[in-house]
Amino acid sequence: MIIPEHRLPTFFLSHGGGPWPWIKDQMPGDLTRLEDSLRALPDEIGTTPEAILAVSGHWEEADFTVNTSPAPPMYFDYHGFPDFTYELSYPAPGSPEVAGRVGELLGASGITVRENAERGFDHGVFVPLFVAYPSAEVPVVQLSLRNDLDPSAHLEVGRALAPLRDEGVAIVGSGLSYHNMSGFGSPGGARASKEFDEWLTETLTEVDSEERTARLLEWDRAPSARGAHPREDHLIPLLVAAGAAEGDEGTRTYHQDDFFGTITASSFRFGQTVPAAVAA
Repeated sequence: MIIPEHRLPTFFLSHGGGPWPWIKDQMPGDLTRLEDSLRALPDEIGTTPEAILAVSGHWEEADFTVNTSPAPPMYFDYHGFPDFTYELSYPAPGSPEVAGRVGELLGASGITVRENAERGFDHGVFVPLFVAYPSAEVPVVQLSLRNDLDPSAHLEVGRALAPLRDEGVAIVGSGLSYHNMSGFGSPGGARASKEFDEWLTETLTEVDSEERTARLLEWDRAPSARGAHPREDHLIPLLVAAGAAEGDEGTRTYHQDDFFGTITASSFRFGQTVPAAVAA
C-alpha cells in the first residue's frame, strides 16, 4: 500500500527505436545501457504501482484522449522490420477506473479530454514496458498528446494529473531526448544530440523548479533544439512528466553518447523513489 505522503516519481524515458528488444542483433550500436535502465524502472519507482499512465510520442489527437479499454490491443506503428515483430503481444490490462480518474482530473482543470476504447499500445508504450515489466502484470492506461504539441498545455496536463501520484499511479512520458531521423549516423546529429542533451540535463537536474519550467516552455531556444527535434513529438511527453512533478528534483537515470552508434541520449526521473519500508 502506498502512503500518500510518499508520492510516486514520474519519468521521461528514451524508448529507443522500433521493436529493438526483440532484434538487438540487427540494431546499430550497443543498447545494453538503455535496456538496463528500463529494467531498473521498477526499482526506480520503488513499489509495484497500481497502474502506469503512459504518454507516448506516438499518439496525437486534436484533443487529449485517454484509452479506456480494459484490454488494449497492439498498435504497430513502425515500418520495415521483420514480420514476426508485427505479431508481438504485450497483454497488460488497461484500467477503465484510472482512465476515468484521468478524465475527471483533466475536466476539473478545464482541459478537454476525449475517450478511446479501441486504440492499442503503440511501441512508445509496449517496448519500454516490455523491458521493465515483461510479465505485463501492471495495468497500463495511455494518454495521447494534443497535436498542437503546445508545451504550456502539456505542462498543465501534468499539473492536473499530479494527484495520481498519491493514488499509486506512475506517470511515464515516453519519447526520445533526440529525435531527428536524418541525423542518425551523421556528424551533425552527433553534435546536435550532445549539445541539446547537455542543455536538457542541466535544465532537468541542476536548476531550480521555477527556472526549469521557464526553460522547458521555451525549449526551442536551447542549443541545437531544432537540430535535435525538428518536430517535438518525442520531447513533449517530458512536459507532462515534469508538470506532474513540478517542484520535485530531477535525476538522470540513463545516458549514453553512442546510442545507435553516434547519438547522445538520456532519460530522467522526477521525485524520489518510494522507500522500501513504505512500499511494503
